[in-house]
Amino acid sequence: MTPPSSAQRAAHRGRARSVGVGRAHAKAILLGEHAVVYGAPALALPVPQLPVTASAGWSERSPDDTGDVSLTMTGSPTRPVGTQATDWLRRLTAEFRASTNIPDVHLDVILDCAVPPGRGLGSSAACAQAVVLALADLFGRTITPQAAFELVQTAENVTHGRASGVDARAVGARAPLLFQNGRAQDVPIGCEGLFIIADSGEVGRTKDAVALLRTGFERHAGAREHFVRRATELTDEARLALADGKPQELGSRLSEYHELLRAAGLSTARIDTLVRAALAAGSLGAKITGGGMGGCVIALTESEQAGAVTRQLHEAGAVQTWVLPLKAPAGRGR
Repeated sequence: MTPPSSAQRAAHRGRARSVGVGRAHAKAILLGEHAVVYGAPALALPVPQLPVTASAGWSERSPDDTGDVSLTMTGSPTRPVGTQATDWLRRLTAEFRASTNIPDVHLDVILDCAVPPGRGLGSSAACAQAVVLALADLFGRTITPQAAFELVQTAENVTHGRASGVDARAVGARAPLLFQNGRAQDVPIGCEGLFIIADSGEVGRTKDAVALLRTGFERHAGAREHFVRRATELTDEARLALADGKPQELGSRLSEYHELLRAAGLSTARIDTLVRAALAAGSLGAKITGGGMGGCVIALTESEQAGAVTRQLHEAGAVQTWVLPLKAPAGRGR
């Protein structure tokens, strides 16, 4: 709720009057990386096993305030704890203030993030989504899904440059979605199985990957058109296989999309090793997920092979793995 006048006394004692809480989660791109920026479709999965919780409080400005917002990060050994607000958070809170007319107070944000950064799992978008919802909760504002998306996109564009928007949609989704040109829709599911996400331990470099791909497009006439066309074909075929209960076909499209990204120079030796390990252990398909040049692999497997695939991935160098069940609605399974 909006701070009452009596809250100034509480703020004077150095404590926020109330706390707002917002939650989001990681995401994984099934198919469509990079091509989605050029208008192609992408399939994305929510990863609720990797949550983000934001807590937001406010306090009256003091004469020695050095900024409008402070940030503390927790939840991951790869994230240093500190109180220095990032560029994306300053931009996000400025946009939130402008769009919701909240009081001119100092904001204190704490982020508890289980999403490892730089792995293509939407860490930055999930943090931004959680902050938006926490601020809305703190000040009693109603935020529509579209308004939340636009605010998260503001932060994503600061972090990544030109962001497609798929992350901003997927980190708040409850089911797999098809994303294209800023719009998302639920995807029918007729398959059952498991997706296994394996962290290579390599930090992905999305901006470098985007620049590398763009350079390749500029050097070779028709390269961009070929890439986008092939990516669109594979994503559309995967969507149909997912809906029609054809896991083998879905798996094949995953592997083919990996080859498309690898041919563009977006994979690494460690990622390729993990893909081969997953396939050798019985996965139906495997590929890099996210921006590339590091990050994670996602593999589709039948439940009876999941143990073997997970073990093989760890033996091949995965530093951690997560399992996402793929389950068809009642009566739609294989």
